[in-house]
Amino acid sequence: MEDWNMLGADCVVISCCCQCLMLQILVFVLIKLPCKVVKKTREYAKRKLRKGRRNDREMGCSYKHVLLRMHQQSMITTQALKEDDFGHSCGCCLDEVEKLHAQLVHHSLHHHNHWVALLLNYCTRLVAASNYASRIFESATHPNVHVFTCILKYYSQSQTQSEVVSLFKYMQYNDIKPDASLYPILIKCAGKACGVLIHSHVLKLGYVHDHYIRNAIMGMYAKYGPVHFARKLFDEMHDRNVADWNVIISGYWKWGSEEEANRIFHMMGESQRNVITWTTMVTGYAKSGNLKTARMYFDNMPERSVVSWNAMLSGYTQSGEPQETIRLFNQMLNSGNEPDQTTWVIVISSCSSLADDDPSLVDSILRKLEKVNFQSNYFVKTALLDLHAKCGNLEAARKIFDQLGVCKNSVTWNAMISAYARAGNLSVARDLFNKMPERNTVSWNSMISGYAQNGESLMAIKLFKEMISSKDSKPNEVTMVSVFSACGHLGALDLGNWAVSTLNENHINLNISGYNSLIFMYSRCGSIEDATKIFQEMETRDLVSYNTLISGLAAHGHAMEVIKLMSKMKEDDIEPDRITYIGVLTAFSHAGLLEEGQKVFQSIKVPDVDHYACMIDMLGRAGKLEEAMKLIRSMPMEPHEGIYGSLLNAACIHKRVELGELAAAKLFKVEPHNSGNYVLLSNIYASAGRWKDVDRVWDTMRKQEVQKTTAWSWVEHKGEIHKFIVGDRSHKQSDDIYKLLANIKVKLRREGYVVDKSCVRRDVEEEEKEEMVGIHSEKLAVCFALLVSDIESVIRVGKNLRICPDCHTSIKMISKLEGRKITVRDNNRFHCFSDGLCSCKDYW
Repeated sequence: MEDWNMLGADCVVISCCCQCLMLQILVFVLIKLPCKVVKKTREYAKRKLRKGRRNDREMGCSYKHVLLRMHQQSMITTQALKEDDFGHSCGCCLDEVEKLHAQLVHHSLHHHNHWVALLLNYCTRLVAASNYASRIFESATHPNVHVFTCILKYYSQSQTQSEVVSLFKYMQYNDIKPDASLYPILIKCAGKACGVLIHSHVLKLGYVHDHYIRNAIMGMYAKYGPVHFARKLFDEMHDRNVADWNVIISGYWKWGSEEEANRIFHMMGESQRNVITWTTMVTGYAKSGNLKTARMYFDNMPERSVVSWNAMLSGYTQSGEPQETIRLFNQMLNSGNEPDQTTWVIVISSCSSLADDDPSLVDSILRKLEKVNFQSNYFVKTALLDLHAKCGNLEAARKIFDQLGVCKNSVTWNAMISAYARAGNLSVARDLFNKMPERNTVSWNSMISGYAQNGESLMAIKLFKEMISSKDSKPNEVTMVSVFSACGHLGALDLGNWAVSTLNENHINLNISGYNSLIFMYSRCGSIEDATKIFQEMETRDLVSYNTLISGLAAHGHAMEVIKLMSKMKEDDIEPDRITYIGVLTAFSHAGLLEEGQKVFQSIKVPDVDHYACMIDMLGRAGKLEEAMKLIRSMPMEPHEGIYGSLLNAACIHKRVELGELAAAKLFKVEPHNSGNYVLLSNIYASAGRWKDVDRVWDTMRKQEVQKTTAWSWVEHKGEIHKFIVGDRSHKQSDDIYKLLANIKVKLRREGYVVDKSCVRRDVEEEEKEEMVGIHSEKLAVCFALLVSDIESVIRVGKNLRICPDCHTSIKMISKLEGRKITVRDNNRFHCFSDGLCSCKDYW
């Protein structure tokens, strides 16, 4: 016993004289060593201490210089660990903890409960990654109650219920009895299933009368339900305190019982209510969207805490009223209330939606943030990262992301992935996605939508398949909207139907936007019947629902159905917008309904430049090129590329060289690298036999380094997309495809088919022209589909550019010869071929 007393005295001496981590660890070792080695170890420690002091004196170092030297050697001081603001500086402080952890591992002390508990406490304060905290906990060979308390506090913050259940069972299995103080923590983070189990355990142990435990149990039922269990416990209480009243009020708000929550609030005496009671009412009304009543309670509060301000600020932000958030925030500052980290997170989140409209306001908020000590806070950093990411400031976002180090969580990873994806930098986005330690549904959604929105539809579908097979995250409505969009852009109906099956298998409910994406998908896949069916089955439709179906019908040339849909739109009291009118005018243009189109155009109160472009296209297709020019001259705004693009296309259709040259000259100025304009002008010259001008256009393209867009067609078969380009022989079934194409050519000639060589832009022999036209990508795609598809199925071909006249004629005749329905979607509209006819009626 005397030896242990002497040891304790020595420990005090050592701890006071030197704060070096290594000697702290040595002190800890002394406490743990058996008595027979105490004296030797004590003497060794004193020698080390004297030697350290002597070396420092010899170097002429002051105490502060010693600490600085130890810091430079990556050694951690006790003082550093005791700093009050240790948890406020995520970047450096987590580094400190990791250094401490590394030293403990190096000296084989990382498994001792004292150090495990210390590290876990800092993991909680610094919101460290769950895998890091778990690794620390698992290093304890024989964890005691204190260690369990620390890890449970960590999980209560991260709300990891499954881990809590496992820990509780582990404690029971190893006969580790939690004391009464641990049960409130267990109950609060256990979730419903384990919470009920703990409740029964508490009853057996007789802890049910402990006020803290009883309040925690009531809180569990208030949070997870059934709320009437919480009410039963509340009614049985004889000594209720304000915390009990607050829990039951909060529970009723959680389960949507606004009336009961209000009744309980008024049952309380005014003197019983505290700031939490009032704040709960503000939060409840704000979350339910009743901001007027929430503000009334907020204004009537006898006193307000920072949480009260945050509740009202959050209500405005979540209801899409960022201006009110900023206004109230300024009122908070003027009233002398200090914002906390949550306040700043809410305000920064509001700035995300104000950045485009009022960048100066956002700058002023960020300047205010620079004056306070929250910029280094983990949650504030995360919000700032998200703000910069959404505003497209990738450099600032990435700087914060890198500063976070191992503090990064799924929110920060997802924000960066989304930012790079929105900027079109998919390679960096995918690299980050691949490096994520843990992915959630939002992570997958960010990457899938990134591919879909940047035209990488095949990659979006491929990644979605990986998500399904990985089983670590389940798709939700956001996932499916991106997948439907990708299927629609590909025109892949079979993949689209598979996606719908996946939706049903996962019991995903769609809201209006989800159904709208389905309408888009079916419309773009050429199944306008399915699109119309989805539209008709919707219980509620919005403007986007109508616009999506109108656009789909327009692309299919169903002008009369568009007229009917416009009438239904009026019946539903939905006002058309500019997108609606673009869809309607496009439908009339494709159908050649010039008179009806002009009436619609005249009915638009203030037509914009895109409406004029539709009218130019309509007049141009009808051969009214002079009227089109007259309309251009009368425009109240500057014509954009769409106006002259429509004029150039009309000049190409009607072989009007002068107008084509005029339109092309305008287009070369506004979009000099758009290869389509050069190709159209080249086609106009080729159709007029002006081969020198054709060569001149191509020379200009080479000098301007304009790359012609490669024409390609594709067919979906068994969930795969098969691509073809002109003269393509890379497909594994090329021999069969070309053999079938040769046989079809023979049949076509028997039926009177004559090759249309007008689209050949080179001055070559007629025979060579015929051969060039005969191997266009859409012909190869159709032949492949004839080889692999069922005879009853519709052949669906997609093309990235406009279908050429010869392919249009050929496929019409093939549909009759083979007795097949063939749908071709080019970059302008759908062509549905059947029995030798096309749905466009050759007006395209």
